[in-house]
Amino acid sequence: MKSMTTGTQLPLTHVHPLAWDLSWLVGAWMAVMSVWGLVAPHSLYPSQILVQSYQVNDAVNLLVGLPALALSLGWVRRGRLIGLLFWPGALLYVLYNYLAYVFGLPFHWFSLNFLALVLLSAALLVDLLRHIDHPAVQTTLSGKVPVRLAGWLLMVFGVGFFLRAVGPVLGALVDKTSLPVSEAGVLVADLICSLLWAAAGLFLVRRKPFGYGSSLGFLYALSMLFLGLILLMLLQPVMTAAPLDLGGLVVIVVMSLVCLIPFGLFVRGVMRAEVQT
Repeated sequence: MKSMTTGTQLPLTHVHPLAWDLSWLVGAWMAVMSVWGLVAPHSLYPSQILVQSYQVNDAVNLLVGLPALALSLGWVRRGRLIGLLFWPGALLYVLYNYLAYVFGLPFHWFSLNFLALVLLSAALLVDLLRHIDHPAVQTTLSGKVPVRLAGWLLMVFGVGFFLRAVGPVLGALVDKTSLPVSEAGVLVADLICSLLWAAAGLFLVRRKPFGYGSSLGFLYALSMLFLGLILLMLLQPVMTAAPLDLGGLVVIVVMSLVCLIPFGLFVRGVMRAEVQT
């Protein structure tokens, strides 16, 4: 696919001609729903507990999710390889967030908006991952990115998040109890996305083409999710009556730094490869 302004050839075998425009639609739709949640939260979230859980996340979507998607699409327009590799990750961020909304909120007519965001972002994500020219990306990045470090990190975080999600689900089944609705949504999102992180990491460690074409995007999504969680924990005491969980915040900051190191090294490698080509 050629960039819309520079004519630069991006390593795509094929992609839906509306994928770029539809990705902007995803961003605009997310912005509308987030602003709605901030301005009129009780029309979206039927209880005060749910308002406290999701209204802050709406602010985070505007501060982190929307800029993450806009950055990747802007670079794609300029024909930048890094923009193409970020693109699936930005969509994965949207998918993760709105899976939590779909499964974490009681069904209502407005839930169709969240479901539409899940389905559209998932369809675009699959389309991109299917049609990125992974062997061409591997050829470009081979020897320039931290394959083992990034791959093992994705696998460790993927398996860790999967086990974290499976534990409460199995516990509820054994005890024959139900999980809080908002917690159930996050657990479903963790279960689905953690498998993608682990798979991408495994492919990268084994130096398979798909690992080179997908791992930076998934590292991008993971990094943005950590950044969003930090912001959420900082904003909660400001926007709600919840106290600041300083201990939890320190843990998340440390985990995010662990993620950001290989992400930064991978980004540096991609940018160097762009200069050389």
